[in-house]
Amino acid sequence: MAKNIFIVGGGKGGVGKSIVAMTLADYLLEKGEEVLLIESDTSNPDVAKAYRDRTATAIVNLDEADGWIELVNLCEKHSNSAVVINTAARNHDGVANYGMTLSSTLADLKRRAVALWLINRQRDSLELLNKFLDALPNCELHVVRNSFFGDEWKFELYNASKAKATVEARGGKTLTFPELADRVIDDLYIRRLTIESALKKLPLGNRAELIRWRSEAHKMLREVVVDG
Repeated sequence: MAKNIFIVGGGKGGVGKSIVAMTLADYLLEKGEEVLLIESDTSNPDVAKAYRDRTATAIVNLDEADGWIELVNLCEKHSNSAVVINTAARNHDGVANYGMTLSSTLADLKRRAVALWLINRQRDSLELLNKFLDALPNCELHVVRNSFFGDEWKFELYNASKAKATVEARGGKTLTFPELADRVIDDLYIRRLTIESALKKLPLGNRAELIRWRSEAHKMLREVVVDG
């Protein structure tokens, strides 16, 4: 079995997809995995720019059919690499229209697709989740509550939703992503640092916060990343 394809989604902007994609790449690289990082935010590919000197990266437009064809071809070419896809805010239409291109080729690729779906506390992230489930029916999907938006109990809409029951009935998990202090996350984005390099370059206090958060984030990922 080839390495997994990890799709970090959420449909809308500002839910935390980029930091989760960075954390997932960091976790896999620390484990010694080869990683192909695919950035689909073609207008602002910050994650790819941060990691291009650390691992293989590609910028792919998943708003159109050609991008999904290219994605499948890259997954075939990099068969020894775990694939981490950071989806853009607008990509929910692309997933709905062309997601079957990936879904239908998973058996030939000998890969599993695993999605980490980021939510905030609003209703639209749940509606987009249902559309994603329809577009990629053979994808293993886990929902991630971003604690930047509050404690677990504050995600009342999701916690009591049919979407949660559907996800968990399919074997998916509900996870909570730890919050990172604003000044540290700003360092990562503004200076386009990998998490690994930030642990060497940031001031001591910032590094201490990053170490604390990274440990919690990796603990969360261990629940769903069985192998690369």
